[in-house]
Amino acid sequence: MAKKKGKKSTKQSSASKTTTVKLSNQQKLIYGSLLIILGLLLFIAFLSHLFTGNIDQSAIEAFTNRDVEAENWLSKVGAWVSDLFINQGFGVASFIFAGLIFLSGVYITLDINKVKLAKHWIWGSLIVVWLSIFFGFFGHSYGMLGGAIGFEMNTFLQDYIGKIGVALLLLFGLIVYLALRFKVSAQNFSNIWNISKEKFKKETQKPAYSDNSDVYLVDNDLSAEAEEIKSAFDLNVDKTKQEPTESKSTANEDFEIEVNQEDVIEPELEMAIEESREELSETDNLSNKLVKDFGLFDPTLELSNYQFPPLDLLKKYEGEGITINQEELEENKNRIVETLNNYKIGISSIKATIGPTVTLYEIVPDAGIRISKIKNLEDDIALSLAALGIRIIAPIPGKGTIGIEVPNKNATIVSMRSVIASQKFQKSEMELPIAFGKTISNETMVVDLAKMPHLLMAGATGQGKSVGLNAVLTSLLYKKHPAEVKFVLVDPKKVELTLFNKIERHYLAKLPDSEDAIITDTTKVINTLNSLCIEMDNRYDMLKNAMCRNIKEYNEKFKSRKLNPNEGHQYLPYIVLVVDEFADLIMTAGKEIETPIARLAQLARAIGIHLIIATQRPSVNVITGIIKANFPARIAFRVTSKIDSRTILDNSGADQLIGRGDMLYTQGNDVTRIQCAFVDTPEVERITEFIGSQKAYPDAYHLPEYVGEESGTGIDIDLEDRDKLFKEAAEVIVTAQQGSASLLQRKLKLGYNRAGRLIDQLEAAGIVGGFEGSKARQVLIPDLTALEQHLRDENLY
Repeated sequence: MAKKKGKKSTKQSSASKTTTVKLSNQQKLIYGSLLIILGLLLFIAFLSHLFTGNIDQSAIEAFTNRDVEAENWLSKVGAWVSDLFINQGFGVASFIFAGLIFLSGVYITLDINKVKLAKHWIWGSLIVVWLSIFFGFFGHSYGMLGGAIGFEMNTFLQDYIGKIGVALLLLFGLIVYLALRFKVSAQNFSNIWNISKEKFKKETQKPAYSDNSDVYLVDNDLSAEAEEIKSAFDLNVDKTKQEPTESKSTANEDFEIEVNQEDVIEPELEMAIEESREELSETDNLSNKLVKDFGLFDPTLELSNYQFPPLDLLKKYEGEGITINQEELEENKNRIVETLNNYKIGISSIKATIGPTVTLYEIVPDAGIRISKIKNLEDDIALSLAALGIRIIAPIPGKGTIGIEVPNKNATIVSMRSVIASQKFQKSEMELPIAFGKTISNETMVVDLAKMPHLLMAGATGQGKSVGLNAVLTSLLYKKHPAEVKFVLVDPKKVELTLFNKIERHYLAKLPDSEDAIITDTTKVINTLNSLCIEMDNRYDMLKNAMCRNIKEYNEKFKSRKLNPNEGHQYLPYIVLVVDEFADLIMTAGKEIETPIARLAQLARAIGIHLIIATQRPSVNVITGIIKANFPARIAFRVTSKIDSRTILDNSGADQLIGRGDMLYTQGNDVTRIQCAFVDTPEVERITEFIGSQKAYPDAYHLPEYVGEESGTGIDIDLEDRDKLFKEAAEVIVTAQQGSASLLQRKLKLGYNRAGRLIDQLEAAGIVGGFEGSKARQVLIPDLTALEQHLRDENLY
C-alpha cells in the first residue's frame, strides 16, 4: 500500500510540475507582441487581397521567381497567405482568424484569464465555419466570399439535403449560437412582441393634447419578465413612473416653453432676424419681378439661332436591321446541347436573343448541375461552334439562366445614325446623354455622363477606343447647345481629335494664351489640368456663396435670376475633359499630370467637370488606385489577356470579345456587352463643318490663367513693382530651404498666379535659383540673418 501511495504521489508531483510551467513577464511580452503583430499583418494582407487578389494570381504561381512582383501590400508572402486563407480556405470569414490571433496576443501580454481566450477561439472558429458555408451559396459568382472550403461544404450538403435544407440547417446553427452564447429563449421574443404590441396600441389610441392623464404614461407597469428582457436586449423603455397630473403639466409646460422662447429673444437679435427676413423677402420679390418682366434667364440667347446638326449628316448603312438566320441558330443550338450532353450535362430549356454582332443563348440546366461545371467548358463549346471567342455568363444577373454569347457569322453594323435617331436618345432628359451603341437585345444604350461621373476607356490598339470617343462627342453635339457644354480635348497622337478644331469657338475650352484648342504638347496639358483645378475651386466658391450643392441647383437658381452677376455669379456650362492616350502623358510627365487628374477625379463631379480617359491598359503606374477608385464607369474593348481584362473591369471577359467596337461596359455592378456605334471620319467632318459654319462666340471658352513654375525668368522682373508679400515669401522660402510656389500657396494662402509671380521676383532678387523641371528651386540664402544682409546690400528693403 505504501508503494502504491508513493507511486500516486510521484505521479501527482510530476503532473503538477508539467502544469506549473509559467512564462516570465518578459516572455509574455515577447510572445504577446509577436501574436499582435502577426494578427495585424494577416489583417493587412487579407484587406489588400480584396483589391489585388485577381492581379496577384500570376505572382503566387511564380512564388520562387524574384523578378515577378506582387501587388499585395505585404508582397508575395501576403499574396500567398491571403490566397491560402481566403480563396483556398474559408473566404472573407478568415478575417476572424486575424482578430483571434491579435486578441490572443493581447491576452498573453496583459496576462488575462486564458479560459476566456479559449472560449473566444471555440466560438470564433464555429462562426468562421458558419459564415463560410453561408457565403458558399454565392460561390459561383463571388468565390472570394466563402472560399473553396465554404463552397465545397455548401455543395456537399446541398447534394444530400438541397438548398432549403442547408438554409434551415444554418438557421438552426444560428439559433443554437444565440441560445448558448447570449442565453436567448423563446420567452424573450414573446415578451418583446407583447410589449411592442401594447405600446403600439397606446400610441395609436391616444389623442393629441388630451386631458386624459393616461396618454402621457409610458410603460408604467413593467413585469419582472419584461424588466429582464429589457436588460438583456438593452431596450429604451422609460423606467420613471409619473403621476397623471404631473405628466399632463409637464407636457403643457414643454409646449409653453416652445411658445415662450420667442418672447425671451433679445431686442438686438430680434431686429437682426427681422432684417434678414426682410432682405430675403426683398431678394425673392426682386427675382420674381425680374422673372415676371424678363422671363427666366436663357443661356442660349447669344446663339439663339444655333441649329443642331441634322441626322442627314450621318451615314445610313444598308442592311442595318438584324436578319435572323434560322439555320445558324438551329445549328449552334444543337452543337451547344450536344457538347453539354457529352459531359453529361442535361438542359431543360434553351432560347436565343439575337444582337447586332452576338447572339445570346440562355440555357436552364437540369436540377443538380453545378454552374462551375458549365463555366469550365468555355473552350470546348467554342471549339464545337468554331467561334472566334465565346463568353459564358453564369448565372445571368436577375435571371435563373446561364448565358452563352456566340458571335454571329455575319455581323451587323450599328451606325451612329440609328442610335441618335432612337426614341430613347431623342426623348432623354439626362444632363449629358451619351449613346454608346446597342446591347445584345438590340436596345439602344444611353447613359448619363453626369451620373457616372467619370469614364475610363481601355483596350488594345485598333479595337475601337478612338471611335468610341468620337461616338461620345457626337452624342453630346447632337443634344447639348454650345452654351451648355464645353470640351477640353487632349490628343497626344495629334491626329485623332484634330477634326474638332472647326468647332473651337462653339464648344471648345482652352487657356487664354493658347493658339490651338486641341492640346497636343505635354507642357500645355499640365497647365490646362492645373487651370481646370483653379476653375474647380472657383466654381466651388460660387456654389458656396449661392448656397447650392451642385451645378444643376446653381444653374437653376441663376436662370431664376436669384443670383446677381455683379457679385461674380454666372451661368456655368458643363466641362468634359477628353484624354485620348493617357499612358503617353504619364510616361512623359508623371506626377505633374497625376496630381491634378487625381484632384479633378475626386472633387470635380459636383461642379460639372467630367473626365473621359482612354488608354491601352490602365496598369497601376498609369491609373493609380486613387484615380481608379473615382472611375466606377469603365469600358473595355478587346484585350489580349485575362489579366488585362481584370485590370480594366476587375472581371474577366474582355479577352473574349471579337473586336471592331465590341465592348463591355460596367458602372460598378453588372457588366453589359455593347456593340459600339460606328461613326466614320467623314461623318465627323460633316458635323463639325455644319456647326463651324454657323455664328459663333468671339473666342473659345477661356479657362483661368495658370502660371507654372517653369515660366519664371529673372529678365523682365521689375523689382520696384514687387509684391507686398515679397519679404514674407523670402522668409518662408529661406526658413524651409525649399523654393517652390506650392509652399508659398500653403503658407501664405495664395493662388497659383500670385505664388508664381513671387517665385519669379525671388529669382530676380537672387534668393532662389532657376527652374529645374519638377524639382524645387535651389535656395541661395542659407538663413534669415544672411537674408536680411542680402536685402540691405541689394537695397531691397
